[in-house]
Amino acid sequence: MIKNILCKKNGGIMDFREINTFIHVANQESFSKAAEALGYSQAAVTVQIKQLEEELGIHLFDRLGKKTVLTHHGEIFYRYAVTILGTVADAKKAVSSGDLTIGTIESICESIFPDLLKKFHQLYPNVSVSIVLDSPDVLLDRMNKNSIDLVYLLDQPIDDKRFIKVLEAPENISFVSSSVHPLAKSGPTDLDSVISHPFLLTEKNASYRFVLDRYLASLGKEIKPFLEIGNTEFIINMLKQNAGISFLPEFAVRHEVESGILSILPVKDFHMELYRQVLYHKDKWHTGEMDAFIELAKETFRTSPVSDERPQE
Repeated sequence: MIKNILCKKNGGIMDFREINTFIHVANQESFSKAAEALGYSQAAVTVQIKQLEEELGIHLFDRLGKKTVLTHHGEIFYRYAVTILGTVADAKKAVSSGDLTIGTIESICESIFPDLLKKFHQLYPNVSVSIVLDSPDVLLDRMNKNSIDLVYLLDQPIDDKRFIKVLEAPENISFVSSSVHPLAKSGPTDLDSVISHPFLLTEKNASYRFVLDRYLASLGKEIKPFLEIGNTEFIINMLKQNAGISFLPEFAVRHEVESGILSILPVKDFHMELYRQVLYHKDKWHTGEMDAFIELAKETFRTSPVSDERPQE
């Protein structure tokens, strides 16, 4: 019986989705929990298991109280099923090759991409990745012209019918200084006090700089930085030397803040957040390289200590 597990009774090839669903039900000991994990309805899971049982000609599960447990034949098939899906996954990795062009902004590239792309390369060593750095507007325009596969941005929520958003998570954008700066030692302060100090800021086309300037303008206020530069790493190095205050995503300075070198300035009358977002064009051919990067990015969202995750499927 088991030697024919890859063939349907009519000679067709067994659906790998059914095998994957079977493994999830077995691991979760529940049809409903498996459905939730897979993003299916419970009815869809039930249908897939029923089809698999008909294809195999065996009964795979018994219900014991509130648990769904494997039958004797189910336990035998489970060992083969795990091997089958593991072999398929290994085969996909082995043959996966191609190109992937990702658009992003400088702060994300410097703080998030190193670990993300290291893991991606370890999993998909045959995929060649190109990174394009620019402002969100320019990157979205280039993606619309099909010169970029997907974008990973920090911006206000992007709601554009041309693009499909697969991930979104809020990020705090805060005033940052050296931990020895007077404002870092004085406790909570107000916005007027903060903007009266010397500032180093990103260029005006940076999303968070634009949002800050617009907000201050609505209050009749402005910051006149003594330095503008599009290099976040340079700004952070200047902050370490206590050269002024800047306005940056908290994830960009997380390590420096945790080590006590820099401080997030608590401002009583100010709070701002933007959203990390991953998008691709709705008409874009969905390549395996794109899928692989998106799945890894999802894992980054789930494990990131700096995100209040709200991914979208």
